[in-house]
Order: sequence, then structure tokens, then C-alpha cells
Amino acid sequence: MKLVTFEVDSSVGPLRRVGALVGENVVDLQLAYARHLRRRGTYRAFELASATVPNDLLPFIENGPVAMEAAERAIEFAREEGDDEPAGGQILYRREQVRLRAPMSRPTAIRDTLNFEQHMRNSLRIMGVPDGKPPELWYQVPSYYRTTNTNVAGPDDPIIWPSYTEQLDYELEFACCIGKEGINIPRERAGDYIFGYTVYNDVSARDILQKELSLRVGPAKGKNFLNSNIIGPCIVTADEIDPDNLKMVARINGDVWSEGSSSGMQFKFVDLVAYLSKEETIYPGELICSGTVGFGCCMELGKWIKPGDVVELEVEGIGVLRNRVERRG
Repeated sequence: MKLVTFEVDSSVGPLRRVGALVGENVVDLQLAYARHLRRRGTYRAFELASATVPNDLLPFIENGPVAMEAAERAIEFAREEGDDEPAGGQILYRREQVRLRAPMSRPTAIRDTLNFEQHMRNSLRIMGVPDGKPPELWYQVPSYYRTTNTNVAGPDDPIIWPSYTEQLDYELEFACCIGKEGINIPRERAGDYIFGYTVYNDVSARDILQKELSLRVGPAKGKNFLNSNIIGPCIVTADEIDPDNLKMVARINGDVWSEGSSSGMQFKFVDLVAYLSKEETIYPGELICSGTVGFGCCMELGKWIKPGDVVELEVEGIGVLRNRVERRG
């Protein structure tokens, strides 16, 4: 299932809903489920649907299997009904009728990793390590940092150029979304805690980030600014794709700049979940990011995006995350 957050116009302004992509259509899951319940004669169908299938993807994920089963019933009902629009409201939209937003406007947390050897080697060479060889510890322990979970954007939102940087960079990544709470999760059970996957653009003010890292501390203003964490266009549930072998592509103005595969990850997502949950609780709605694929950013390529450029990140089985670079002021 491909879950989205979308907006439609109404007489009182834009309404934000949780939906599912079905072919070229978007199903309003809450309304479709409510009408499914009403057809069955369920008392207070709309109240029950609102609690089971909230119009926010985070509580939807927190509702677990109950919400997923309701979403499946909603999709079945929408397929039967087609694009009928009775007094109860429209349940099925063509893709061009809606605006997709970030699947979650505020994830519970975002942790990004340094997890592709080629990217690591390229970065070390740029930082002055002649052979670019990672330290042995890098192969043994996942490397990650926490980034802000508030500067989140989604499909077609602008990549906003910070006033203090001269080198803005995209980073081609994707992320797993945690589906349930857990601590000290064994690797063999870690997959049970992954709800799904989304494309992730870890936008970076590269020149500022280089200065910050020279201080031997984690990223600050090099990573944390308006719309610096871009996710979408959907969250694909874990049963739909194999995260260990996905093609990853970045296009700038339609031209391919970066290509790679998730098979190059040093640590798989199940490894990351097991490691990050050691003596620390993980919660529904957390994003754990893959890290940048080799040659997956401007820094590695020696060429840079500029205002007006359209950045498209595509991960096989998930979709295309498209954003335009915008300088304000």
C-alpha cells in the first residue's frame, strides 16, 4: 500500500486527508471507510472511522493493524464505488485533483546514517584522506546522527536556499518508518518494527557543514533550516518492496546526475533498527535514513544545483520526490 497525505480545496480552505495511491487515483481512506461501515449498518460510522483512520499519518501508524485493515476495506469500497460523489463526499480523486504533502509533517524523530562505502570514501578524499579508506570501526558500528524533525517538507515544496550558504546540496537517500514501539530488538525481529519506506532528500548547506564538522561536533546549521528534510511522495508499506535491492536515481532538470542501488548499504535497515534500539526505545513515526548513495550529492560530483533547478529523487518501488530550488529575498 502507498500511503499519502493530500490536500483538496473546500469552501473553508484546503482540507488535509490521509489517502492511498491506487493506480492513477487517490482514495480518501477515512471517508471511504466511513461509508463502508455505514453500508454495513454500523452505528456512528463516521465517528468510528475518524478514530480508526485519522487524518494524520502518524496516529494512523500508531493504530497499527487495526488501521491497516480498515484502509484495505476502504480501498475495496472505493474500487466498487468508482468516482461516485454522493452527499457523503468524494472518496476517489484523480491524482491531478489533489496536492500531495509530506506523508508526515512532523515525524517522531529523524536519524540519518553514513552507510554507503562509496559515499564515505568520496567524502574522506574531499576531506583530505588520500586513499579515502574508512576506519575499521566504520565497518563494525553504524554511524548516525539525529537531525531536526520540524523542518520537514514534501512533494513540490520548494528547496529554500538559506541566506548564509553558497553551496546548497541534495542528498539521494531513502528511509524506513518505524511502525511500533520497541527496545532491545533482536535483528531477526527487527523487520516486524518497520512500517514502510519513503524517499528522503537530506538537503545540506555544504560549505557551512564542512566548517561545522571541523569542530568535531554534529551537523547544525549545515543541515537544520527551513525545508531541509524532504520526504515523499508516499510511504510504501514494508510488504510491498525489498529495501535491500532498489535502484536510486537523482535527476536535475531532467538530466541524471546520480545513480546507485540500496544494495550498497553497509548496514541493512534491520541492522540499524536492532542497533538503534539498544537500551533505547524507538517509537512509531521515527524515520531511519539510509545515508547518501555513492556519488549521490553535488559534493561528490563537483557540480552544484542553483536557484530554479528542479531536483527529482527516485527510489524504485516508492516513487519520485520532486522539488524546485528557490532563493528568497
